[in-house]
Amino acid sequence: MIVPIHDPTDERIAAYRDVRERDLVGREGLFIAEGEVVLRCLIRSERCETLSLLLLERQAERLASMLTDLPPEVPVHVASQAVMDAIVGFPIHRGILALGRRPLDPEPDDLLAVLPARAVVMCLFGIANHDNMGGLLRNAAAFGVDAVLLDSDCCDPLYRKAIRVSVGAALLTPFVRLAPGADVVGLLERGGFQALALSPNGERTLAETRRPERVAVLLGAEGPGLSAKLMAQAQTVRIPMRGGFDSLNVSTTGGIVLHHLTSQ
Repeated sequence: MIVPIHDPTDERIAAYRDVRERDLVGREGLFIAEGEVVLRCLIRSERCETLSLLLLERQAERLASMLTDLPPEVPVHVASQAVMDAIVGFPIHRGILALGRRPLDPEPDDLLAVLPARAVVMCLFGIANHDNMGGLLRNAAAFGVDAVLLDSDCCDPLYRKAIRVSVGAALLTPFVRLAPGADVVGLLERGGFQALALSPNGERTLAETRRPERVAVLLGAEGPGLSAKLMAQAQTVRIPMRGGFDSLNVSTTGGIVLHHLTSQ
């Protein structure tokens, strides 16, 4: 349903106004997706609902075939460059935005229970950087991770930048946020998962590590890493490095570990 927008104060596009400021204060169960690749992921996502689109006129014409996959009731707001810039509050060169609704978080035990007998879970602790979060979720989709668990200190995977860096993977891979103080290793053990904690001081190298049928990869923020309590409860694994380096970017680490486990 094409809806021309000529006035940036039009109430029909209120959710798109001042995008950056709204990103900071939250969207009450909604999120903004940006860019063509991300939009394609949103449209085909079984987890997230597409509520509306806001497109530049030229993009609406170019993406006409993709828009036929939208439910007929989803409005596609179309504006000129000047009007769209005024709506979002900055020059938006891609000219492709969508408003989506977040999925309801399942109970963590329920999420693990429905995973296949041979499964990979990624558990993230204290990942506060949206670039790292997006990169980790991109890796998760690329290597077929079945679910992602986030501790209460992780940033929002559906923040606009995290979605963009993930190239839409944040809209496709199931994830759930855990309550503060949750017993993550206990949760994994109930689900039949063996926990592998990545640390520069890991007991064994990644190359020596054989993949269990149900495996959970535990990754912490750059700098503090994983807590001593978590590492005491899990099998610790390291990636040997040369030249005095003892760590990698957490997204890079995640990609290496997931490739190793999923290629076995």
